[in-house]
Amino acid sequence: MGRLDTLDLTKRLSREDYEVRLAAAQKRLAQLRLHLGGKMGDSHLGPGLVIVFEGPDASGKGGAIKAVVGHLDVRHYEVCGFAAPTKQEKEHHFLWRFWKVLPGLGEMTVYDRSWYGRVLVERVEGFATDEEWERAYRAIVEFERTLVLEGMIIVKFWLHISDEEQQARFEARAADPFKQWKLTEEDWRNRAKNRRYDEAAEEMFRRTSHPHGRWDVIPAEQKRFARIAVLETLNKRIEQGLRSHGLDVPDPLPR
Repeated sequence: MGRLDTLDLTKRLSREDYEVRLAAAQKRLAQLRLHLGGKMGDSHLGPGLVIVFEGPDASGKGGAIKAVVGHLDVRHYEVCGFAAPTKQEKEHHFLWRFWKVLPGLGEMTVYDRSWYGRVLVERVEGFATDEEWERAYRAIVEFERTLVLEGMIIVKFWLHISDEEQQARFEARAADPFKQWKLTEEDWRNRAKNRRYDEAAEEMFRRTSHPHGRWDVIPAEQKRFARIAVLETLNKRIEQGLRSHGLDVPDPLPR
């Protein structure tokens, strides 16, 4: 059985627990972010931080990203969203457009979809040949490994929901004038390929989860649970990344 088959999508948080844990996790993340950026501690720049979000349509990636960056100073992060590559981007190596926005030391970039499109949507939809997406697994692992060895922390999230929850969220978007723009005919058509996307995701987990860039698969059936899981896992991964680079992890600030 794969990771998605064994994922517990029934996990829930009460609103009260959510508010308490949200405040604590966001405070800790802000502290860690300031340390990485040389604004706290010994004033030295820490590793660059890359946070990757992948998952099915309507799995809550946008809301999770808001929970991560919404309380941070806008000068201390960049969020980059990626759709289909442009004509110019297609003329370069598939990693080129993602390389351009990588963070420097002490900086932070959030990727709303990423280079994993080569082994997900491009694979399933036939936008990449079998040879191209098969070759991409090794290229991605070496890319991430090189970044970490050169002084970076990479955190990778897959947010997952059931077909039923996806259907409900699609219908809610369709009924909301302020969210209808998020929903396209292609989104509805792609639901028929959910099992193929699951298969591609499972192979991606197996072949691209490595010591320098592990996948964290998050049950996202309830948005509150998913956002707290993302924040708390992110804090843990940053702390692990600091230790792996031989750097001190700051003690949490008192509540």
